[in-house]
Amino acid sequence: MTTIVDLDQQYVLQTYARPNFVIERGEGCYLYDTDGHKYLDCVAGIAVNALGYADPDVTAAITQHAGGLLHLSNLYHNTSAAVLAKMLADSCCVIDRVFFSNSGAEANEGAIKFARRYARDRHGEGKNIVVAFDGSFHGRTMGAVAITAREKYREPFAPVMPGVRFGEYNNIDQLDELITADVCAVVIEPIQGEGGLRVADVAYLQKIRALCDHHDALLIYDEVQCGVGRTGKMWAHPCEAKPDIMTIAKPLGGGLPIGAILMRQKVADTIHAGDHGSTFAGGPFVTAVAQVVFNKISQPEFLTHVREVSDYLDESLQDLMQRHAEVTELRGKGLMRGIRMTIPVSTVREKAHDEQLLIATAGDDVVRLVPPLIMERHHVDEMIGKLEKAIVASK
Repeated sequence: MTTIVDLDQQYVLQTYARPNFVIERGEGCYLYDTDGHKYLDCVAGIAVNALGYADPDVTAAITQHAGGLLHLSNLYHNTSAAVLAKMLADSCCVIDRVFFSNSGAEANEGAIKFARRYARDRHGEGKNIVVAFDGSFHGRTMGAVAITAREKYREPFAPVMPGVRFGEYNNIDQLDELITADVCAVVIEPIQGEGGLRVADVAYLQKIRALCDHHDALLIYDEVQCGVGRTGKMWAHPCEAKPDIMTIAKPLGGGLPIGAILMRQKVADTIHAGDHGSTFAGGPFVTAVAQVVFNKISQPEFLTHVREVSDYLDESLQDLMQRHAEVTELRGKGLMRGIRMTIPVSTVREKAHDEQLLIATAGDDVVRLVPPLIMERHHVDEMIGKLEKAIVASK
């Protein structure tokens, strides 16, 4: 009998290494496969499903708007996109304008274009270097790959976009030589995802901000994974070092594809009709659903809940580290956590599947936890228990 896994392996391009079960449905923080197994999900579609699965408000919004305009194109105004843009701009005091995209990679592509256009308009052609950092991951498209540090993502597709300079994440002493007059933008994740859940120091980001001001370069925060409530605050960057551009995506659509580039007015002033565009981005359906998602996450009581559960998770992970010498370091912030281990984390992930726990990895030595933001303390207890069994089985 032909199975879904067989069909996938025969007809789908094999760019993912998937386990041999098929997810059928989800509810709250749990996913269910076609054999009826129930998994505690600490991946959340890689930080996408912030409200978990089958959220009643998201479901109602989808149902309400599915019978209306699904697509319009950006040749015409639509109400939902304009309202969502205002909500996003109002959430960050330095943001004035929004450009919608379909994904985080597209948002980062657009941010690179906007930065180079800004620099060309104000300084001519010579100011075009984009600074990024070791451990960075900004997407799979060619411009995003060019500013992604790990060679396994770039090397097979070389030559990638030129004009990129890499620095060492959190090395404050290197910044004066790194960010110079030829730099048009600095792109950095306040918390790295693929890079091992490292958190940028506040003083480090402050110095980057100061050097960008000095050289009239743009500071771009990639908050595709770490933004929209994941840290217990709406945005992961510190108030002491505000961006010129911020890219967001993953949780914004509640599972529907949407991204956005948020920018200051000085950037928007250099972008004109026809300079950039997208057929599907900012459509009336997805932006209507995103309004519901963003409104729920931005409520003070929701963010308080995220911080409280995050504190409990931190305590639980500290206890786990005390019990297992294989756990050497805890990273991240909020409900975006990394657990560095001396044993292969790919094995831990596989053993976690046996315990009906879904976790992700970040590199070769870090387990990544990005659960739905609706996670409760009892979910943390369940996750720690299952993860502990996976660690023991991996030794």
